[in-house]
Amino acid sequence: MKELLRTTDIVHLSFLTALLKDAGIEAVVLDNHMSILEGSGNAIPRRLVVSVDDFDEARQVLEDSGEQLDIR
Repeated sequence: MKELLRTTDIVHLSFLTALLKDAGIEAVVLDNHMSILEGSGNAIPRRLVVSVDDFDEARQVLEDSGEQLDIR
């Protein structure tokens, strides 16, 4: 799995996950439970990851939608 982005915005995360799903790319959101444990402060970002094989296509889908990715 390779990380595409981190965010505390769950609505934005849901939108990006839906974009990837529409493109036939399975995405996984990590750190959901940690974010829930910390409460409503949104201090812990959630990570959006895809398989290494889908990474380049997923990055292109998100960038085509206007997302600016800061991939390490």
